[in-house]
Amino acid sequence: MATADATPADITQTIAALRAIDTLRADFVQTDVNGGRMTGTLTMKRPGRIRFQYQPGVPLLIVSDGAALTMIDYEVRQVQRWPIRNSPLGALLDPNKDVARFARLNPTGRSDLISMAVRDPGHPEYGTLTLLMVRKASAPGGLELDSWITTDAQSRRTMVRLLNPQHGVVVNDSAFRWTDPRPQSHRAG
Repeated sequence: MATADATPADITQTIAALRAIDTLRADFVQTDVNGGRMTGTLTMKRPGRIRFQYQPGVPLLIVSDGAALTMIDYEVRQVQRWPIRNSPLGALLDPNKDVARFARLNPTGRSDLISMAVRDPGHPEYGTLTLLMVRKASAPGGLELDSWITTDAQSRRTMVRLLNPQHGVVVNDSAFRWTDPRPQSHRAG
């Protein structure tokens, strides 16, 4: 069972399992603080690339190309970008982030579940990422990423739960490209 006074070895094992994920494809359910739910497909490829393709009818796309996390809202033709390191997802995506320095394990009451919170106290504006991992021998590193909770600087929580995860699938780099909805004159490189 994970405890609040977990050892550095426990944190090291959890980080190693995250870094052992080469590629991942899964369905997801995203739940916001008000209980609103959206579904979609998550695609991840190391280092640093992720794509949240939302259900039909949701005009959002979130993509990381390895350097920046980009949120595209096709309905209002808006694009927002953040360096991965400035996002709560940096703990999951940024291969250079010293996760162990900012991580702590939370008690779960279950021997098969590990909860690891990552928060940079020097940058509270980046928020907190709490990763929930289930012990599973067939998963990379023996731990399967089950879900995560992001808590932003305003304490708004969003939970993403993964369903039907597939590890080691072929993922083309084109999965991390997107179509810019803004007029040509407003594009940022």
